[in-house]
Amino acid sequence: MSVWDDVVGQDEQIAPLRAAVGSIDSMTHAWLITGPPGSGRSHAARAFAAALQCDSGGCGTCRECLTSLSGAHADVTLVATEKVTISIDEVRGLISVAQNAPSQGKWRVIVVEDADRMTERTSNVLLKSIEEPPPRTVWLLCAPAAQDVAITIRSRSRVINLRMPDPDAVAQLLIDRDGVEPALAREVALAAQSHIGVARRLARDPEARARRDQIVALATEIRGVGDAVLAAADLVSVSEQDAKASSEERDKDERNALLRTLGADDGGRLPPALRAQVKQLEDDQKRRATRFKRDVLDRAITDLQSLYRDVAAIQVGAQVELINATHRSHIEQLAGRTTLADTMRCLDALATARTRLAGNVAPLLALEAMALALRPIA
Repeated sequence: MSVWDDVVGQDEQIAPLRAAVGSIDSMTHAWLITGPPGSGRSHAARAFAAALQCDSGGCGTCRECLTSLSGAHADVTLVATEKVTISIDEVRGLISVAQNAPSQGKWRVIVVEDADRMTERTSNVLLKSIEEPPPRTVWLLCAPAAQDVAITIRSRSRVINLRMPDPDAVAQLLIDRDGVEPALAREVALAAQSHIGVARRLARDPEARARRDQIVALATEIRGVGDAVLAAADLVSVSEQDAKASSEERDKDERNALLRTLGADDGGRLPPALRAQVKQLEDDQKRRATRFKRDVLDRAITDLQSLYRDVAAIQVGAQVELINATHRSHIEQLAGRTTLADTMRCLDALATARTRLAGNVAPLLALEAMALALRPIA
């Protein structure tokens, strides 16, 4: 067993990380681990943090490894924001932590799993700590691409580029670790396009698979303007329901925990001095819900892109495995009644919708425009 076991299909890519564990000459004070969503960049960062603390270089079973991976190690700080951006105050707190020498382990390790969510101003605050780190402190920053991080940060970091793992490797991980049936493991690994987290969720949750099937079928159901408008509204509604189901109970528990910490009564009127803290929590929860809704919609668009990729593959006669093999009849039907130019137009519309959502365009407007573009041309 090893801490690197969960970093699937990246043996060549993570070789510099493993080398740095065993040689101080290969070590540096800041690393930038990049890769597409689902490539395992956060797993790689946590594994590296654990290996740095472990006497055996990452055995995966000792106290140092287990606490580092879980975020419980005193000298490993894990930052995984659920908000749209990482605030300056959060980064200042990390800088303060970075100044402390390791208390138990060999290194003071700070893992920022969403470094691309730092604004330019926030990155500038972090810059000095990256340039002149204290001894035995290492920063591990994660982002989809090096270009997503301020150039001043990435120029002072060693970049590790991950790739999407092979679907067979993801399927085998699901079989070995989660006990998923081989046929289902293969199906969800392809459907998730090798995104390990999404593949695991699809394997475990039949409702998630059913929702994905509905989204993929949407492409064949849009015939006119009315269908497009309804399809867009349905997608937005699903994202809001998912966000509410995911956060409603959690938000309530967080509020109650804060009130208990402050010694306040949930049923009574809050003293003015405490209202600001409760308001801050509520604002953070709203930002988290907004991000979750965006993530749900982005994943839905990615699923539709996979469908049109399959359609294009059939139209050009490519001998490749279909991502959505369980929807082959729909794919062949769509490929038979449209041209490759139509398919490329639809793929462009989906890419535009993702860009608009990332740019804070109102989701319903962005999805309505997208759905209208998916209509067959008479």
